[in-house]
Amino acid sequence: MAKHLDLEEQEQLDQIKHFWAQYGNLISWVLIVVFGSFAAWNGWNYWQRTQGAKAAALYDEVDRAALARDAQRMERALADMQANFGGTIFASQAALLAGKTLFDAGEVDKARAALAWAVDHSGDESYQAVARLRLAALDVEAQAFDQALKTLEAPVPESFEPLVADRRGDVFMAQGKPDEAKTQYLNAWRAMGERTEYRRLVEVKLAALGVDVSSLAPTAR
Repeated sequence: MAKHLDLEEQEQLDQIKHFWAQYGNLISWVLIVVFGSFAAWNGWNYWQRTQGAKAAALYDEVDRAALARDAQRMERALADMQANFGGTIFASQAALLAGKTLFDAGEVDKARAALAWAVDHSGDESYQAVARLRLAALDVEAQAFDQALKTLEAPVPESFEPLVADRRGDVFMAQGKPDEAKTQYLNAWRAMGERTEYRRLVEVKLAALGVDVSSLAPTAR
């Protein structure tokens, strides 16, 4: 019986050796890939968390500079943010904040550069849309009307389409084209929900063009 068991064990051992000789390398590489991927995933998550924390701290610096109206300090912090954390959402937020702050400080070209960076580098379509709307406003301020309309040509998320139409109406009004402006304001008004506060501002613009929105057919929503 003992010899029989020994023979069985030896046969199983030989089968295992044969199997490992045939598939051992493949199994080893699969395990390396699996565990390597798991380690890489954990490493990536850790890196993302640390990057996010550093980016948040740097955004706070941008925010403090904005509150202090310190344009030079803001420029330095924004440059660091763009160079080291350009792929984070904080960089997009910082660019928009810098654009407003620099404009208020009279640094129009630098404000434009900050907003253009957000358009070109932000990974979030909403932030890109906000940057485009603000860039178009700067174009209107500079009477660069064709550039403003070109800026507003790019596709935006559906929720921003009424705001783009409204801004396009502003461009036409600044150009002295009330009919085209009216069309855009109506597009914006109809696309906005009845409870949207911004819709009241569009109604004022339409009233200035002789449009009584109360006489318009209800919007089908």
